[in-house]
Amino acid sequence: MKHFLDIHKTDPDELRGIIDNAARIKNARDGRPKGAPDDDLPLKDHIVALIFEKPSTRTRVSFDVGVRQMGGQTMVLSGADMQLGHGETIADTARVLSRYVDLIMIRTFEEQTLLELAEYATVPVINGLTDRTHPCQIMADILTFEEHRGPIKGKKVVWSGDGNNVCASFIHAAGQFGFNLTFTGPETLDPEPGFVELARSKGVDIEIERDAHKAAQGADLIVTDTWVSMHDPQSARERRHNQLRGYQVNDQLMAQAKPDALFMHCLPAHRDDEATSSVMDGPNSVIFDEAENRLHAQKAIMRWCLER
Repeated sequence: MKHFLDIHKTDPDELRGIIDNAARIKNARDGRPKGAPDDDLPLKDHIVALIFEKPSTRTRVSFDVGVRQMGGQTMVLSGADMQLGHGETIADTARVLSRYVDLIMIRTFEEQTLLELAEYATVPVINGLTDRTHPCQIMADILTFEEHRGPIKGKKVVWSGDGNNVCASFIHAAGQFGFNLTFTGPETLDPEPGFVELARSKGVDIEIERDAHKAAQGADLIVTDTWVSMHDPQSARERRHNQLRGYQVNDQLMAQAKPDALFMHCLPAHRDDEATSSVMDGPNSVIFDEAENRLHAQKAIMRWCLER
């Protein structure tokens, strides 16, 4: 069973194949209308369940459109529809869904929900996001970097801000794709030490540098994410802003990086908090290419899961 649960759980050669296939899928569309089907329809007669315990824009639309372009059909289910683990067990839900659909994507809170679903499902399961990781986003980010700057191996990536789930998957990717990553942020928001050590064990440099301007020196890519979650209370939002104010990605920070360094943000963004509008709309920003590439990367992930 080929689940796509996390970047560090997938073989590096398989990951490289997914990225290369995503680029091929994107190029094959050659500017055709956005909703038009692909030339080949690898998901014809396939149904994909898209489960959203957490709300979403990019994940929902990109997976839904991707399935349709490849000839399949989607069944979109909210947390309220499913009541995962609040009545029927997750294990039984997995067993039942596997009798109806060919593939399951889930965007959820607890990592354990994802893992239990995958353990008991008899169809592939894709991690659309958990509170701990966000692998589909980083596959899109790798695709985006490489289409603009070539192979990411050996490059320097700087993550500025909160060592959150997106940061965690970037650290996983560093180990699997062979690039170096510097985290700059407050100690209270450091990434998980286990993730850092795992990537270092693969032979890449994972650094933690409190001085954001020093961290950005020589960077090929600077990445950030929102400082607050939609679920955070106001008190937590204020505390996060106070902690992270010195890690805003602005023109001064970008000036420390290489002249052709790219800027990424997975969106949605709080403009002029974690990054200024001048950076987000500037010549080094690839945030909307990054958003589009969720579609192509996820199509390649689904094809890999179904061996199509």
